[in-house]
Amino acid sequence: MKSRIDRPLVALIGAFVLAIAHQYLFYGNLLGVSYPLFIVLLYLYMFYNAKDQIVQSSWFGWGLFGSILLLSLTYAVFQNPFFYVLNFVAIPSLFFVHMAYILSEKRPVWYKPQMIGVALEHLIVQSLRHVPTAFRIGRTSALSTMGERRKTVVGKVLIGLAISTPLLMVVISLLSSADGVFDQLLLGIPDLIGNFSFGNGIFRFVWVCIMCLLLFVYLWGFIDSKKYEWGHVKEEDRVDKDAAADSRVVLDPIITATVLIAINIVYVLFVILQFSYLFGAWEGTLPEGASYADYARSGFFELIVVTAINFVLLMGTLVFSVKKEGLLQRINNIMLYILVVCSCVMLYSAYMRLVLYEEAYGYTYIRFLVHAFMIFLGILLIVAGLRIHFASLPLAKCYIVLGLLSYVIMNYTSMDMIIAEKNMERYKGSGILDESYLQSLSTDATPSLIRFSLEEHGIIDEHLKEQWKNLSARDRDWPSFNLSEYRAERALEKYFLGEN
Repeated sequence: MKSRIDRPLVALIGAFVLAIAHQYLFYGNLLGVSYPLFIVLLYLYMFYNAKDQIVQSSWFGWGLFGSILLLSLTYAVFQNPFFYVLNFVAIPSLFFVHMAYILSEKRPVWYKPQMIGVALEHLIVQSLRHVPTAFRIGRTSALSTMGERRKTVVGKVLIGLAISTPLLMVVISLLSSADGVFDQLLLGIPDLIGNFSFGNGIFRFVWVCIMCLLLFVYLWGFIDSKKYEWGHVKEEDRVDKDAAADSRVVLDPIITATVLIAINIVYVLFVILQFSYLFGAWEGTLPEGASYADYARSGFFELIVVTAINFVLLMGTLVFSVKKEGLLQRINNIMLYILVVCSCVMLYSAYMRLVLYEEAYGYTYIRFLVHAFMIFLGILLIVAGLRIHFASLPLAKCYIVLGLLSYVIMNYTSMDMIIAEKNMERYKGSGILDESYLQSLSTDATPSLIRFSLEEHGIIDEHLKEQWKNLSARDRDWPSFNLSEYRAERALEKYFLGEN
């Protein structure tokens, strides 16, 4: 067992070592394999120093841990620019939530808003509180480990160095004149030192100090946390708060039924029209003078907005309505089922419009992400539909887990490759190729582009040669290694060298 004095010193030293690793991995390097490696080191630092602080562990904690590792690994495997930026915010945010969940003495419930508040408190309030602690530990440790005798020894060593410096200068000058090999050795030292920039050295040192401080105060905020009462709660305030909880907002079932019936009449009419010409249930035609492309472009965003409104209406009804037995409750449930079905039909209509739009104008990042969002919204609607029948189904838990799972899956779908493949299929069917957009895709799509160019007699060889030139010219250290770029460079090298 570490003593109470040793433990903070060990944590501070660990933070300093981790800060050195941080500046080595990230200074002057693009994010690559360095990111998942640092995440692993960061977890080892937190768990080693705060393992006795773990207050709760559950499947959600392990799931969050796995999600963070998988998301960090995308920096070493993929090169999608959208998730490259988004994960830079998402991963630290999930990490702070994870630490607050497993280490905070407040034991926050993961599916309640309290979780975010506790994470922010530890990130800001508890961390700032321990900034003086780091300096106090450093000063106390330095003084306590150096007795009077050691202080005398250090002083004498410094005096000896001061005396020996001019003597060394004279001796080295004489030896370099006497021996040419020794002189060449000394002349090579400035070149070696020249590779180390004094300005960079100062910046790296400051980087390490700042990171060391940030890592230590964040960790120590969990080990030595202080409970804050954000405002004094008087007894009468507590009574008022309890009364407010008892008198929470509820929706009158008659008003709810009236609203749902009125809205569903319009929605049912709209759905019938959708089946008449978009889904082919009956023989019908598009609006007069409109092509499929125009039709797709005209109503897509409106349908998405209406579906979102329906989702909010559905959530409000499920959360705030009073659950009672009887005819009125059955009518409201039927109206909610109709709302869910109509919302799904609208969502599918919007999905089909986007498919038509992409066939006319091509496939892009935004359109791909909108596709994914509509599928996700459809899943949420289905879960809400189940909640109508199964009143005990925890919506918040389901939505948080589905959201996290969907985000991780989206990171691993290789969006660039799918977009490239879809645009190539469109070219084979229509002869229209958005070459400039294909060239803007990341190296994730390069193997598909090589195959396409080979099949189409070198249609985008110029771009592939330029990409190969740029990849070959890059001089990267190992922390910036990225599997997608490595595979792309090898594939391009094989394609062009094999071609010639």
